[in-house]
Amino acid sequence: MPKQYTPEVKSRAVSYVMDRLDRYKSIYAACAEMAPKLNVGKETLRRWVVQAQIDSGARTGPSSEELAEIKALKSKVKDLEEANEILKQSAIFFARELDPRRH
Repeated sequence: MPKQYTPEVKSRAVSYVMDRLDRYKSIYAACAEMAPKLNVGKETLRRWVVQAQIDSGARTGPSSEELAEIKALKSKVKDLEEANEILKQSAIFFARELDPRRH
């Protein structure tokens, strides 16, 4: 199970890396060196920094709000598909029950 970090830890870690990013040749190199100091996984830190860059407009990609909306919509679609399947199965059941040829 992944660790849960507080928003304060996340924002401090991202700002720490962003302030020092110009000293490294890549985001990965910066995160690989700074992650142990911040007690965060290097890939977790890299994803946070990339998402912060996307949210600020420095990089292209879906923003945090868009990702949250996509997640909510996927959940809603899944719920609706399940409800639709239940309705289909109940329609089949009642059609069989009402079939006059069965009696």
